[in-house]
Amino acid sequence: MTEKKSKAPHEEFKLEGSQVVEKIKELIHEGNIRRIILKNEEGKTLIEIPLTLGVVGAAFLPVLAAVGAIAALAAKMTIVVEKTE
Repeated sequence: MTEKKSKAPHEEFKLEGSQVVEKIKELIHEGNIRRIILKNEEGKTLIEIPLTLGVVGAAFLPVLAAVGAIAALAAKMTIVVEKTE
């Protein structure tokens, strides 16, 4: 699903908790992501991850660990991805 609330395009992915970390890794490898927002089933924002061009590899591992911990607690999550133009 694509939403356009601001100038940057948004995409939403509804996933099981176990799939969240793999999807985030996949999105980061695309390289055109400005921000990733994780929401629970009720739509409440759990974490916002701003991404810059230099945030890859080992620097991103602590963030993935936090995402994994959050995903383990939630059955279903929504990933909102804000892409650069």
